[in-house]
Amino acid sequence: MRRRVVITGIGCINPMGHDVETVWEGLKEGRSGVGPTTIFDARGFPTQFSAEVKDWDLQRVGLDPGVWARRGRHSQFAAAAALQAMNDSGILEKLSDPRRMGVYLGCGEGSQDFFSFADMMAAAVRDGQFDLNRFMKRGLEILDPQVELEQEPHMPASYLAAMFGLEGPNSNCLTACAASSQAIGEACEMIRRGEVDAMLSGGAHSMIHPLGVTGFNLLTALSTRNDAPTKASRPFDRLRDGFVLGEGAAMVVLEELDHARRRGATIYGELLGYGTTADAYRITDIHPEGRGAAACMKMALRDAQLSPEDVHYVNAHGTSTQVNDRVETRVCKEVFGPHAYKIPVSSTKSMMGHLIAAAGVTELIVCLLAIRDNVLPPTINYEVPDPDCDLDYVPNQAREARCDVAANNSFGFGGQNITLIVGRYRG
Repeated sequence: MRRRVVITGIGCINPMGHDVETVWEGLKEGRSGVGPTTIFDARGFPTQFSAEVKDWDLQRVGLDPGVWARRGRHSQFAAAAALQAMNDSGILEKLSDPRRMGVYLGCGEGSQDFFSFADMMAAAVRDGQFDLNRFMKRGLEILDPQVELEQEPHMPASYLAAMFGLEGPNSNCLTACAASSQAIGEACEMIRRGEVDAMLSGGAHSMIHPLGVTGFNLLTALSTRNDAPTKASRPFDRLRDGFVLGEGAAMVVLEELDHARRRGATIYGELLGYGTTADAYRITDIHPEGRGAAACMKMALRDAQLSPEDVHYVNAHGTSTQVNDRVETRVCKEVFGPHAYKIPVSSTKSMMGHLIAAAGVTELIVCLLAIRDNVLPPTINYEVPDPDCDLDYVPNQAREARCDVAANNSFGFGGQNITLIVGRYRG
C-alpha cells in the first residue's frame, strides 16, 4: 500500500493579506485585492493596474531586513510564507533526521533589473548603432551581483533549505501557472515512495514589473479595464477581457500520515489525487477541446480512487480570459458528466488576481479552508452570464455548503495541466 500524505502546515502572503486567516476572511467577504499599480509607473501601459501585496514590511513577517532587503521580492514572499507554514506545522521540533525532509517549489524568476538594463542600453547606443563593448562596460559599472542572482528561479528553494536546515531533496520547477501545483504533486510522490517523510512545498512569484506587464500585454492576456480595476477580473462572465496580474507566495508542509500522527500534528486535509498532463498543442492557447485538461482531471480522480459524484467543490483555474473559462467549463462537463451542474465551481482569481507560479498552491490552501469551514468562496464580478459558461460559479457571495472533497485546477502556458484533489482527513 502506498503511503498516505497529509497537510500539516499552511502559510501565504498575497494581495488579500499577509497571513492565511486574513486572506481567507477577505475571500469569504468577496473583497478585491486589485488596484492601480504602484511598484512601477504603469501609466503608459495598456494595463495600469494589478493585484499587489500591500504594505509589505520585512519586519512584520519576522525577516531580518539586514539579510533580506537585497533579496528578490519573490524570495521575501517565499520566506515569509514558509515561516508561517513551518511554525504552523511545528514539524522541526520532531524532525530527527534533516535528510528526511526537503523542499520542492514552483517559483518563477525574480524581479527583472529593468532600469539597470535600460541604463545599459542607453549607454550602448550611439548614432542609432548598438555597441556591445559600451553595453558590457556600463553593466560592469552598475550591476549588483546579488540583484542579478535573485533573478534565478531556484533561489527561494535554496534559501528555505538553509533557513530550516532541510537536507533532503531540493528542487524547483517553473511550468508557468501550473508550477506550484506541480511542485506539490511531485513532492507528494516522493513521500508516497518513501524517499522522505515530509516536504516543504509551494511557490512564489512577482511579475509586476515593466517586462512582465509588457509581455502579457503583447499576448493580449491582461484586462485593460483601467476605469474599474476592481471589476477587471471577472471569470466566466461574458464581458471578461483578460486576467489581472498578481503576486505573492504560499507554502504547505506535506507529511506522511504516520509521521504526522506520531507527533500529534494538526491535519488540515489529505492529498488524495494528483494528475499531470501536457496539451502538446500551443505555447499560449489551451487546446480548444481541453483534451489535456480533461485527461489531467480524470487522472487525478483515478489516483484518488474517487468518482465524479464524490467531489463537492472545484477551485477553477478560472483566469477571466475568453478561451480559458470557456474551455475549462467544457472540461468540467466532460469529466463530471451530468453531475457537473451540481458541483460548485469558483475562481478566487476574481479577488486576488493571477499569482502565476504561486497560484496553484494558494488555491489549494483555499480548498483546504473550504473543507475545514464548509464554506465555498465566491467568484466576484459575475454579472453577465455567458451561454458557454453555464455551471454554478458561486456568484458574488460565499456559500455555506458541505465540502469533504475539493479539486484544484492549474492550467499553465505551454499546455501544462495539473489537478490536485484534497479531502477531509478521516483517520
